[in-house]
Amino acid sequence: MGLTPPELVERALATRVVGRVDGFGLISSAVMVLLYPKNGEYCILLNKRSEEVEHHKGEISFPGGARDPEDSNSLATALRETEEEMGIKRSDVTVIGEMDETITRSGFLVNVFVGTIEYPYVF
Repeated sequence: MGLTPPELVERALATRVVGRVDGFGLISSAVMVLLYPKNGEYCILLNKRSEEVEHHKGEISFPGGARDPEDSNSLATALRETEEEMGIKRSDVTVIGEMDETITRSGFLVNVFVGTIEYPYVF
């Protein structure tokens, strides 16, 4: 039996150096790409942002947002934002790796993490 998609992603991310970019003057932020099994396939969880938020109103996105002063690192930001936006407890996310940093047109430096959750998830 072959590897599952999360196992393939974890293996690929474990053997590479995360690409970093110069984020001087940008807003530090992080997102979580969440994979979950459903009906024999793996799906990616997306979020429709509220019209009430300051940035990226109504956009379809990965759960995430700007780093808060109490966040110890970018992973803590991604996990906190996932819990706040999606109701998924930090302890229920299995982090499998980090992808390259990226910059948005709106001035954010984004750290991208990949994780898994069980399905169905009890909110």
